[in-house]
Amino acid sequence: MTDIVVGLDLGTGGVRAIAVNLQGQIIAQSTRSYPLLTPQPGWTEQNSSDWIEGSLDALSDVTQQLNGHQPLALGLSGQMHGMVPLDADGEAIRPAILWNDQRTGKAVAEIEAAIPRQELIQRTGNPAITGFQLPKLLWLRTEEPQAYTRLWQILLPKDYLGYVLTGEAVTELSDASGVGCLNLANRQWDTDILHTLDINPALFPPVIESTAIAGRLKSEIAARVGLPVALPVVTGGGDNAAAAIGLGISSSNLSRGSLSIGTSGVIFAPCNHPIPDPEGRVHLFCHVDGGYHLLGVTLAAGGSLRWYRDTFASHISYTELMDMAERSQPGARGVLFLPHLAGERSPHLDPDTRGAFVNLSLAHTSADIIRAVLEGVAFSLQSALEVISAIAPLDQLLATGGGTRSHIWLQILADILQTKLIAPKAEEGAAYGAAILAMVGIGVYPNLETALKILPQDSNVVQPQANPLYEAGYKRYKLLYDTLKAVR
Repeated sequence: MTDIVVGLDLGTGGVRAIAVNLQGQIIAQSTRSYPLLTPQPGWTEQNSSDWIEGSLDALSDVTQQLNGHQPLALGLSGQMHGMVPLDADGEAIRPAILWNDQRTGKAVAEIEAAIPRQELIQRTGNPAITGFQLPKLLWLRTEEPQAYTRLWQILLPKDYLGYVLTGEAVTELSDASGVGCLNLANRQWDTDILHTLDINPALFPPVIESTAIAGRLKSEIAARVGLPVALPVVTGGGDNAAAAIGLGISSSNLSRGSLSIGTSGVIFAPCNHPIPDPEGRVHLFCHVDGGYHLLGVTLAAGGSLRWYRDTFASHISYTELMDMAERSQPGARGVLFLPHLAGERSPHLDPDTRGAFVNLSLAHTSADIIRAVLEGVAFSLQSALEVISAIAPLDQLLATGGGTRSHIWLQILADILQTKLIAPKAEEGAAYGAAILAMVGIGVYPNLETALKILPQDSNVVQPQANPLYEAGYKRYKLLYDTLKAVR
């Protein structure tokens, strides 16, 4: 039987575990879901114990499918920015606060009052942002001081999972650079920032490389899931960076990025130098390959389509919705949609902005409205791509996620972004990238560039077509956002 590595991705909706042989083929996989908690408007939390139970169940399911294949390592990936606060016994003090939580507006203002915005961007690549982990820590200090006094360590989601698996509390650069206090020049925690905010740097775990071995699987965990005792656990990467590696996107090819349409929409652009947008309108993070990447995020991309379906058309399948959108025409006959249903990241960094439909008339149909949703998401992503392109120009985007399985949405995206889209026929996501990182971490391949040669190459190409209706629609879209912001 052949050797394999295991990749584990701790997502927001659930966890996915896969077993991959050393030629890059998936031979087993399993998923488990867990609930999302919304105790107050704008709050999103999960119980970290649910992550652990789901992850161990998924790992156990995968090992039962191995049929004698020998596991060599386990690589980790997961949702970014979340905060798991631990006490001195290594127990979670409260539910984890997630990446899309919006409770930290006052904490962001506190950070920016203490550290000039431009200085923060120059040091960390980003301004203070509500979803990041650092504002969550300040929120905890202000709103739950008894919990704060018990703090021993705060961990990111995948790093908490690694801690449970190995007993070692560490993080790596791609995830750590989304905390809000990693200095991109020296690639370590910025103690000047932390001291200015009166935060003990010891609350944060050591930062190591993404392909480093975080620790080894504890015997009691190994016994439960059926993996070898002391199996190397590789630190891995944040979900976007790991998914990019699974697609072959690295700093060795700066002209190719990715576009993901899941709940959120994400444009990922690799770069070999840490050059932030001076206004912080898009994120700058470390990549798992030793380089960096820019990230533009629309918070409600596929989430906007899901909201529309759940609210207005719950009896209609997504396939039927896409068929209806094709009955409309480019420009949705004048209907405009702002997809800011959960606030917005790029390029607005505005948690209070909201969505809108405008220019509706008695003549418009459901087809026009659905198409307006698809186009509105594309316009939002174009706003982010404009900022990214000025720093790291891209010739093509690998298109992934559930939204890009629709040929009509894929063509709309290509036409509005005016960028060639490449849709891989096999898309395996962040768990697959975590497995690739694990292979490099234990020396199966000498480096990531060599490991990426095993990735499948089959894909469909969508060429952009120029359309003046989209050009005009985008100008109206930007004007609409500015108008609504002025009257809010």
